[in-house]
Amino acid sequence: MPRVIHDTDDGVAISLDELVDALDAAPWDARDEDAFAAMGVWLARLARNRTFLSDLAIGELERRFAGQQGNSYGAQVLMLRAPGARYALRANFWPALNDAVVRAGGTAPFFYDLPHDHNFSFLTVGYLGPGYWSDYYLFDGDRHGDAGDPARLVFDERARLEQGKLMLYRAHRDVHVQLPPDSFSVSLNVLGYDRAQPWRTQYRFDVASNTIAQAMTATPSEALVTVATHLGGEAGIALAADLAMRHPHPRMRRTARACLAGVADEAMTIALDERLADDRDAMIARAARARLG
Repeated sequence: MPRVIHDTDDGVAISLDELVDALDAAPWDARDEDAFAAMGVWLARLARNRTFLSDLAIGELERRFAGQQGNSYGAQVLMLRAPGARYALRANFWPALNDAVVRAGGTAPFFYDLPHDHNFSFLTVGYLGPGYWSDYYLFDGDRHGDAGDPARLVFDERARLEQGKLMLYRAHRDVHVQLPPDSFSVSLNVLGYDRAQPWRTQYRFDVASNTIAQAMTATPSEALVTVATHLGGEAGIALAADLAMRHPHPRMRRTARACLAGVADEAMTIALDERLADDRDAMIARAARARLG
């Protein structure tokens, strides 16, 4: 289960700007669990401000959502502050099954019933309503795998994010299956960020078989190498081969090798797989040996 942070504050409420000032002033790092958890008191203080979110929502509607231009999360999220060097702030909306938005469009936009972890840590607090339910699992984030590989999830408990409940979700450690709340609810988040985050893989799981169902993360450069390989002729193929051998991250090496399938000639792919058979990443080496076999 995510780390529950017990709020022992004196009940003070703050503004959104005061939260931003506090986050900017403190030398915390999202990769340091204790340091990040210590910033939770500031998020709890914002959650006691019962008018800031409605004021912000009304302002965005009046300005035709001018402040949401960088929002890549969809209709479920209202960005409170755009992503910066260390964090982003957002409000998440969680409709109940009988709410009009769910009856009209289903549950998919709200990621209900989707077992997943996160490739970033984040603070969350229940702001409004009874809170969404979650089935919580623990995951060994130091290991990675392909679809179908064992996940070794350990079930913890089912709980919900009640109003005022403050938690820290730990990257690659906490897995949850979010379930609709009993009535419309809202949570507030401080999303931690660091430059290595895009290269850390987020997973979707199959809890029935306790396996990895899908690697959900892809960087823009992984898409570009696909374009370069298929449209760039010999130069694009040579670039993909070089990335498959030399890129520092195994996910890009795997992506680049996969792009060459059906594009590069057989002699090149055999020579490449002979080198990848000794790759320092066990998954890459295993796949290369299988292709050679």
